[in-house]
Amino acid sequence: MAPAAPTVERAWLGPALALCARTVLFAAFQAAIAGLLWLAGSAAPWAASSAWWLMSATLTNLVCIGLLAYCWMRLEGRRYWDLFTFDRAHWRGDLLVVLGLVVVTVPLVLLPNIGLASLLFGDAQASVTMLFKPLPAWAVWTGIGVFPVTIALAELPVYFGYVMPRLGNGWGAALLAAFFLSIQHAALPLIFDWRFMLWRAVMFLPFALLLAVALRLRPRLLVYLVIVHGLLDLSTALMYLSIR
Repeated sequence: MAPAAPTVERAWLGPALALCARTVLFAAFQAAIAGLLWLAGSAAPWAASSAWWLMSATLTNLVCIGLLAYCWMRLEGRRYWDLFTFDRAHWRGDLLVVLGLVVVTVPLVLLPNIGLASLLFGDAQASVTMLFKPLPAWAVWTGIGVFPVTIALAELPVYFGYVMPRLGNGWGAALLAAFFLSIQHAALPLIFDWRFMLWRAVMFLPFALLLAVALRLRPRLLVYLVIVHGLLDLSTALMYLSIR
């Protein structure tokens, strides 16, 4: 017997929770890490916990994949992998579009990052120092191996594969998904410095808007952009190798 279709209230509940879930989970897992550091004798556990954002992000990603697979999608009688479609008939054209998006992505990620940090801190390197702090070698290599894969399978599927289509067909749904995708970074890591939080919340907004427009016009690009996203975050995780 097929699962019953969700009611209107239930249909909105999943997307509404999904919009906020990652931001809340980032903070919750950082708090858990801070608690462990406090038990280990850290004099400033919250400040120390901010260095472990690769771990809190990875744990959040795993929870979100679980929620998609075993809760939100299952309520609709669908599977997690139904979020990804590969159109064999149009793959060449889709691939060309994605390659064009990659070219545009580089300045959209780098320029707001550097420009906003320079405006807020007077020195772009100041924000980088706050974000990337030394970690044990095992944590760095675990982050490099697991973080890019889990974030690729969690972040865009949550905001654009699951939430956006269920909020409607208009541009408002795309903009809302992009907004929440961007501002979630204010809690990754959660450092109570308004300049840092603003920088993190806004630095990815142009990139998020680009993704929203692309996936609103051509949803089947999700499978390609998930791979691109994973590679971008692999490059981010690799930056830890340069920290001494």
